[in-house]
Amino acid sequence: MDINIKEKNSYSREMSVQIPWEELQKDFYKHVKYFNKKIQLPGFRPGKVPVKVLLKQFLPTIEADFIEHALNTYYLKALKEKELLPVNKAEVEKVDFHFEGDLSFTAKFEIEPDLILPKLKKKSLKVQKTTYIHDSVDVDYVIHDLQRNHSTMETVEDGADEGHFVLTDLQKLDQSGVPIIGKKLEKQYLKVGGGVIKDENLDRLKGAKAGDKIRMYLTVNEQGEKSEYDVSVINVEKEVLPEINEDFIKMVDPDASTEDEFRANVETRIKDNYKHRSLEAFERQLSDAMIELVNPEFPPSMVDSYLDHIVEDVKKSGQPGAENVDEAKVRETYQSVAERNLKWFMVRKALISQHDINVTQEEVEAEIQQLLARSPQHTQEIVKYYKKPSNRTRIEDDLLEKKILDCIQQFAKIKEVEVKTKDLRQQEVHDHD
Repeated sequence: MDINIKEKNSYSREMSVQIPWEELQKDFYKHVKYFNKKIQLPGFRPGKVPVKVLLKQFLPTIEADFIEHALNTYYLKALKEKELLPVNKAEVEKVDFHFEGDLSFTAKFEIEPDLILPKLKKKSLKVQKTTYIHDSVDVDYVIHDLQRNHSTMETVEDGADEGHFVLTDLQKLDQSGVPIIGKKLEKQYLKVGGGVIKDENLDRLKGAKAGDKIRMYLTVNEQGEKSEYDVSVINVEKEVLPEINEDFIKMVDPDASTEDEFRANVETRIKDNYKHRSLEAFERQLSDAMIELVNPEFPPSMVDSYLDHIVEDVKKSGQPGAENVDEAKVRETYQSVAERNLKWFMVRKALISQHDINVTQEEVEAEIQQLLARSPQHTQEIVKYYKKPSNRTRIEDDLLEKKILDCIQQFAKIKEVEVKTKDLRQQEVHDHD
């Protein structure tokens, strides 16, 4: 078998294959024998038609059948001989075969390209690491959210005021003020002084009581378009927050017995959350900086395959309308994500190979033991969970990712930055305005 490989670029290959008749002959006649069993000719028992008769009457059909069988067989043989692993279905062309002649064809396909990383030096990668400086207001906000999670609603009889919630039916109107059929939103809560109820709407809704009907412009869709509505008030309610007392503390934080302990535990969680947020952003910057430095090429078919899986996941998500999802829109939305993740996959693979990074089963077991030590009350569930090989593989992947990031961190120039959480809060207020 004669095999010739043309490299179009780092991932595109054109493979021309020619198999001489001498090499094909045995396989061809085996195929003739198989064909013989399927054919029925008057005067002959099934499978007993002489080969000469078969070839005389059915040669074009036998040749076509053989080509279909032989292309796959010899394509795979050629790939194995050249140690090539396509990432997509080959485009086969220029197929040529006739009885007692050679078989030749050309297959075009893509492979995962070999990636040789540039020599990394200290400070090759420029990244930023953020330390968040929190304050007591963060603690107050978290405690307020906990109170709201356990709040109750009470009816207000003397009219809506800022901070109250108005239960309404919203009827959309056309430009002439006529109700639009099918554009009614029932039992919608509007917060006075929040969300869409600001500025001129605030004055219109203040003092509203059950049974009132108010006309106002509201923004109730994702496009930010304002439309006129008839707002029918069903009820006015206010949120009643629970007091921060022993019962409340025991309900939301069993590990605390006093308000000081409760606030200290909340503050610890805030610190841990910001530390985790900082680490995630830092690790993302490390991998992004490495991707930018290497800028690997990738086969388009790998991106297509990645997006195929995302589309399937969306369809199987169980969300309303998921089965009829706009596939083109999903692909467009995730295109850049797919490309970035494939680049990191390739860089990651090259790092593992060139820096001999691996994770031992002893390291996996040590990580599981740490999990057990942190959650002794869940020992049985943790042990059962990590008996499953796929769950142990997840830990192995996480440890491997950490080692890869540790490896490239030694080549990073890290700029330490402090960010005050009060500045983040002000930015959030500005964004909402």
